[in-house]
Amino acid sequence: MSLKIKIPLKEQRTLEQITEHYLIEKQLAQKLLSSTIEQRQQEHLYTQLYDELFQKVPHHSLLTRKVTEENQSIWQNQLKIITEFLTPQTVFLEVGPGRCDFSREVSKLVQKVYAVDVSPELTKDLQLPDNVEVIISDGCTIPVPDQSIDLIYSNQLMEHLHPDDAIAQLENICKALKPGGRYVCITPHALSGPHDISKYFDEVATGFHLKEYKISELAKLFRAAGFSKVFLRKVSSKLTLQIPLIFPVQWMIEIAESLLGFLPYNQRRLIAEKSLIFRSITLVGVR
Repeated sequence: MSLKIKIPLKEQRTLEQITEHYLIEKQLAQKLLSSTIEQRQQEHLYTQLYDELFQKVPHHSLLTRKVTEENQSIWQNQLKIITEFLTPQTVFLEVGPGRCDFSREVSKLVQKVYAVDVSPELTKDLQLPDNVEVIISDGCTIPVPDQSIDLIYSNQLMEHLHPDDAIAQLENICKALKPGGRYVCITPHALSGPHDISKYFDEVATGFHLKEYKISELAKLFRAAGFSKVFLRKVSSKLTLQIPLIFPVQWMIEIAESLLGFLPYNQRRLIAEKSLIFRSITLVGVR
């Protein structure tokens, strides 16, 4: 088995551990991809398979990651993306919070935080602030009352959904938002990927990134789910851009994505990684 890209120095695991993780996750991902909607909902398949992954791969970075200054910097950069949407009265919900590190940071600024995840294994034994509540979901539902949330946020979550579940989860997110509420979705761009453990071995994601999206694909899903407005958001230390994805902007982005997709793997990945637009996606949907 040959590597597609070099393992970075900051990766603390051995090649054997990374390969073990890759083979286990790829096998579990195939189970999820080949499952029916009924299996995923009735058998809580997301919960079952993610817990199995964390049990079989105890060296998974989500389990071993420690709070460092680098982590704190990452969380602060994420906060910059949503800070203008937060007030002390905000009811905030994070989908796919992992170990709830970011939810913990947001809880200092808002009234209430809901952290919705599929894995009890990942969220067990956490010591959280009183205004943070963990809710276990089947991977598709958002188990809160309709029109009860001001801001919903996810980072590296959309790509983990079965493609058949994406629209259903987006519809549930839209229903959970108050009128005028926002969903901020951060997800890797398909053209700079893959971004899961398979990035070391494959040209397209074969692990738990069941589908990595392009901007044009995701914007269409947001509209189909009921969001009245969709924006592409880019935040840096110097400026904030919020670009409405309306014609002709979305049309131009779709053409650019199509052209970039025709390039050989190494070229399109390199160009996309260095591009502000195609390195990653931050979409904002307004109910």
